[in-house]
Amino acid sequence: MQFGLFYEHQSPAPFSAEGDHETFQNALSELELADRLGYDYAWLVEHHFLEEYSHSSAPEVFLGALSQRTKRMRLGHGICVMPPKINHPVRVAERIATLDLLSGGRVDWGTGESGTAMELEGFGVDYDTKKDAWREATEQCANMLTMSPYPGHDGEFFSMPTRNIVPKPLQKPHPPLWVACSRRDTILHAARNGMGALVFGFAAPEQAGKWVEEYYDIIKSDECVPIGHAVNPNVAIVTALSVNEDEQVAIDRGTEGFKFFGYSLGFYAAFGKTTPGHSTVWEDFKKAEGSIDDNHGNGGIGTPDQVYEHCKAYADVGVDQIIFVQQTGPANHDHICESLKLFAETAMPKLKADEEERLAKKQAELAPYVEAALARKAAVALKEPAKEEIAEVRSFGLRKKDAGTFVNTRSDRGGGLAVVADDPMAPVANNPIEKAE
Repeated sequence: MQFGLFYEHQSPAPFSAEGDHETFQNALSELELADRLGYDYAWLVEHHFLEEYSHSSAPEVFLGALSQRTKRMRLGHGICVMPPKINHPVRVAERIATLDLLSGGRVDWGTGESGTAMELEGFGVDYDTKKDAWREATEQCANMLTMSPYPGHDGEFFSMPTRNIVPKPLQKPHPPLWVACSRRDTILHAARNGMGALVFGFAAPEQAGKWVEEYYDIIKSDECVPIGHAVNPNVAIVTALSVNEDEQVAIDRGTEGFKFFGYSLGFYAAFGKTTPGHSTVWEDFKKAEGSIDDNHGNGGIGTPDQVYEHCKAYADVGVDQIIFVQQTGPANHDHICESLKLFAETAMPKLKADEEERLAKKQAELAPYVEAALARKAAVALKEPAKEEIAEVRSFGLRKKDAGTFVNTRSDRGGGLAVVADDPMAPVANNPIEKAE
């Protein structure tokens, strides 16, 4: 089994730039420690306008910083919001590729649609068409990362001419693709598209086992036609983590934060109403805290032995990765670090003992099915255009010269950089005798 860490950058009110600075710096330190301890993944969300619940609105910037402070752990977008009104597919491709180069090929590309009124309406995204927008953008973004040049697109949610998107990622054909899932149908949707399933539904092991079985049945079937240019057969489940040798200490340290996490998520997704710039999520939570069911972080809070059994139950039903949530509410940085260390020293070695063998066996078993899925993709894949099929792009300066409206406003007295206003090869190209000499 593999292990990841999940960050929302929660910031209960009254929040401030100084407070968010501390939250970001603490998260970098925690993940740097986790990298040394052997954790496998860092997953950063992308949310917008969700005051208090998540201040992680630019995960690509945070992951860029993290890429320079870690050596081995994978850097995951959990997730990148794909509707083009929020992120143009070209900008996603450019950021994914750049991060992959900076990190030495350690990026995992999680995708999703977003689901709150605060976010979707903030960017003018139609709730009823967001899944179609996700699909169009994700498929085309994968093409952009692999094709030279990208032939262009005339779609429902964005259009553009032929362009070569640079740079290209270090991982070929592109970083592993995932999609956010919260229900059984979205997990099966992930399998049909050959994507890893990032399950944010906090499912119990018994339920997760049924989902895993159905997921891999589809991966092995003709239903699997990759949306990208590779298959990423993986199921990851999110759970809480607060571990201490004293069970009550673990409970005391995790209780408030995990309750707030569930409350604030429900607030923006299910029952809340708020005035932007005047958030009272934490204040309202404290009023309601006593009435919230005491099942927060179920299984992931306790002694090393208790948390080991919790994780092993997921491993036994075929879950590939557990992603731990720790940075919740006013979580204490030192307590997070202590918990990370204790889990890594006690439970993790036992859970990772046969990981290489498990992965090798899984890869061998799935290889023919992956090959068949990629063949189905090849049959419908977009083709790179021949050079003669690509329209030439003329600079604005050349167009103005053709129209007789070009005016050179640049100084001819030199400077830091001399800008060449006229093509120095043009006289040679237009004079066959001079060219021959």
